[in-house]
Amino acid sequence: MSQGRPGVGMTGFASMAPAPAPQLDHHELDAVQQALGVLSGRRLAVLTGAGLSTDSGIPDYRGPGSAPRNPMTFQEFIGSEANRRRYWARNHLGWSHLRHADPNAGHAAVALMERRGLLSGLITQNVDRLHEDAGSINVVDLHGRFDQVICLDNGHIFSRRLIAAILEEINPGFLAAALESGVVEMAPDADATVEDPELITSFVMAVCPICGGTLKPDFVYFGENVPKGRVERAYAMVDEAEALLVAGSSLTVQSGLRFVRHAAKAAKPVIIINRGPTRGDGFAELKLELGVSGALDYLSRNLPDLPGAKAPIGVSPV
Repeated sequence: MSQGRPGVGMTGFASMAPAPAPQLDHHELDAVQQALGVLSGRRLAVLTGAGLSTDSGIPDYRGPGSAPRNPMTFQEFIGSEANRRRYWARNHLGWSHLRHADPNAGHAAVALMERRGLLSGLITQNVDRLHEDAGSINVVDLHGRFDQVICLDNGHIFSRRLIAAILEEINPGFLAAALESGVVEMAPDADATVEDPELITSFVMAVCPICGGTLKPDFVYFGENVPKGRVERAYAMVDEAEALLVAGSSLTVQSGLRFVRHAAKAAKPVIIINRGPTRGDGFAELKLELGVSGALDYLSRNLPDLPGAKAPIGVSPV
């Protein structure tokens, strides 16, 4: 990690300072200034999605140009050894690429807002931990984190780097062979296509180093519930805030949309920054069709200080 950036390096892979934010044209500037007018003087909760990490080289799920995907559900993962083998083979390839991603100017902007005391907290649907690498502290990783692996049998938790090392040892040459087999497409959860079915069937899965149990990346899969404690902590951030800023999320899944509905029900302004429609547009006071990192960078530098700004709410992480 670069010593020039104030991140805490939770993933351990950050190595470069964020690239400068894209410059806004005059139409984009007019739009973000409208958001500035709504958000000024209000403490914010921020909800981010995959659209924020595209400038870090991590593809979006549903943004313009995104390839159609059919992610594996939790039921499929636990119900079939063949499914788990396929998932781990693809994830091992995806991890080898996405672990090198660095925070972009949007992540840095959110961290700056937190340091300035403008936020009640940050809720992210992303598992890439780039917010933490950029320096954000009071974060709810709503859908889990890709730098951890959990044992489904006994709850043991391991670093993804440790499991990656084990997988590389028991599958020598797999990564090189997978890259040679065809075009590699990545997803935000470190999933990747592997063209050769023989590579999949020959892949050797790792087991829990402590008990020999079944390992799963520490994500919330489709069909799996977000832990109650995370949801409660996220609601507390919205309740503590005076407005909700959504950045880079299509709000397609209920896990994120519920916080937009919650804020709107409490008559708190909702601002959405996202290229393309979202399920929350009808609840938003203002919807900006803008690049996320450029808009966040502008807001972080131009939102006024809050009188008597207090530190982020102190709720123990879950």
